Amino acid sequence: MPLSPAPPSLARRAALPAAFAALSLASLLIGAKDIGIGWIFDPSPEALLVLTASRLPRLIALVLTGMGLAISGVILQQILRNRFAEPATTGGMEAAKLGILVALTLFPAAAPLLRMGVAMLFCLAANLIFVAILQRIRFRDAVLVPVIGLMFGAVLGALAEFYAFSRNMLQSMQGWMLGDFSRIVQGHYEMIYLVLPVVALTYVFARRFTVLAMGQDMAESLGLGYRGMVALGLTLVSATVAATVITAGAVPFVGLVVPNLVTLWRGDNLRHTLPTVALSGGCLLLFCDILGRIVIYPYEVPLGLTVGAVGGAIFLLLILRRPA
Repeated sequence: MPLSPAPPSLARRAALPAAFAALSLASLLIGAKDIGIGWIFDPSPEALLVLTASRLPRLIALVLTGMGLAISGVILQQILRNRFAEPATTGGMEAAKLGILVALTLFPAAAPLLRMGVAMLFCLAANLIFVAILQRIRFRDAVLVPVIGLMFGAVLGALAEFYAFSRNMLQSMQGWMLGDFSRIVQGHYEMIYLVLPVVALTYVFARRFTVLAMGQDMAESLGLGYRGMVALGLTLVSATVAATVITAGAVPFVGLVVPNLVTLWRGDNLRHTLPTVALSGGCLLLFCDILGRIVIYPYEVPLGLTVGAVGGAIFLLLILRRPA
């Protein structure tokens, strides 16, 4: 696959920002409380309250979660050199859920930042263990890596559920298991802003992450500190996963679907494709969230279910169309 395919036309470049703007506006307008598009020209106090307390925080949380998880998928795919790696196929999300449960029981009065820190440590430990497992496997088929990751995640998920069940917390886990954004309101989502520095740092180190995907020997021969970049990448992924899981729960497949589709469209040069990956991640979550809001209106389907259905179908297509 070429690193730099022919640059897209102006119309194709404008399509993604236009779709993002349209989906963002639709996300602000659609909901159980109909505020209508007239609020733009003559905002009523009630419409402003709905927008500032619920719709706008939800929009921000969706966009940043999509951006963060898509970027996390890119980083993991560069480190593991596998197109099917992402936080949900490497055990990171299940580890973050287990970390939050442990923090809730050990430090019940702790601030959300401390809980996120514990979740990040669990996620980082799981990522390091997964990398160590893969290093012990000589034959690495492209599909074998995510299969091992899904099994590893299943073990961590079972541990998290047993831990919650033994402490009568299983019901409170449902939100994390389904990625429920209907709970996002002003004052309970600001942790997700931590995704912004992660996205910025990933862009700063984009060229180095591109070199990382060439393998340890080639990267070191080009003067790259391989182990340091791997540690930085896994830390950025762990911070993003912890922030998203503690804010809204586990949202699978974003980090798998978006980077692969963008690579097919724009190529492998991260310096050029990362903004597209980030914007596409936001668009995917906005689309799936709107779909979940209208399919059984005025009730909602949790985002994790709609993303799981859409992302799972694309995941299967990517496996089926890969070269034999």
